[in-house]
Amino acid sequence: MNSAPIAPTLRASGERVFRVRGLSLRIHRRSFWVGLACLIVALGVAGYSLTIGDLPLSLGDVWAALTGHADPGTTRIVLDWRLPRVLMALFGGIALAMSGAVFQTLTGNPLGSPDIIGFNTGAYTGALLSMLVVGGGSTGTTVGALIGGTATGALVYLLALRHGLHGYRLIVIGIGVSAMLGAINSYLMITVKLEAAITAQVWGAGSLNTIRWIDLTPTILITLICLPLLLALWRQAGMLGLGVETASGRGVNIKLLRVALLGLGVVLTAAVTAVAGPIAFVALVAPQIALRLCRGPGIPLLPTAFLGAALLVISDLVARTLLAPVQLPVGVVTVVLGGGYLVWMLISRLRKA
Repeated sequence: MNSAPIAPTLRASGERVFRVRGLSLRIHRRSFWVGLACLIVALGVAGYSLTIGDLPLSLGDVWAALTGHADPGTTRIVLDWRLPRVLMALFGGIALAMSGAVFQTLTGNPLGSPDIIGFNTGAYTGALLSMLVVGGGSTGTTVGALIGGTATGALVYLLALRHGLHGYRLIVIGIGVSAMLGAINSYLMITVKLEAAITAQVWGAGSLNTIRWIDLTPTILITLICLPLLLALWRQAGMLGLGVETASGRGVNIKLLRVALLGLGVVLTAAVTAVAGPIAFVALVAPQIALRLCRGPGIPLLPTAFLGAALLVISDLVARTLLAPVQLPVGVVTVVLGGGYLVWMLISRLRKA
């Protein structure tokens, strides 16, 4: 039985199309290499991070622990203490970056990320209500953050939809909702006992310091479920930049697509915030840097995801080692990174004006 060969077709735009039995796979060459480079950097830094700590290990020791050939002490250090944190940085970076790509595509604005629009703040509100009012444990905090992020996303969408959904309106309404939720969060923090407020404030800085396997599992599952769904929708999502009439004329169900993208973006954000707290600016920075590196017609999803993983795992390594033995919350490092990006973006825009 003869198998149909894979026939590549090179397009002028830099895309290579592989056709197999009527199916086609489009690969933008520059995006492929950028994504591969980001993935290699992310995995390389992750491997190095497993060697860093109070008890330094060699890469050989780490590999032995991962393959089950190390002594019990080394195995426990790598598998129980360090690996969950590193995996959370990788998958959390992927989830946040993809969420940023979704919202920037929906709004058509480089500032349209979940931390700017307010979904991070909503997830934080849900977690605070669970921790400080209901008195739930880690599971209750996770559920509260998921509910808070989802409810905020639904509220912002419904308010923005009243006169037709536009990117600018979505951002402005999101900023307003975020400001109101921020006031609620501040009120909750000043009306509880000092010990509870300190615990909530540490969590609110965005930290990977206490990540355990039980915390990590939901984030990995949600990320792995949402990734193929977004890949399936991403070509249609790119048509949103052509305008509603053009996209509709090409067979895109605009309302259904927007609801699906919004839901996936909110779930991805809440999945990370529920476990690690609100980690700012990864969702804002990663899509725009990937767009500039790939030089394609729209935000590339996979390069953005792998770049987000690289950014968060590097930020976590800096947070662990900058003031060692004191470990900073990773959110502190990402805020510095995002602030630098915003300054650079402002300066570049002023030069073009």
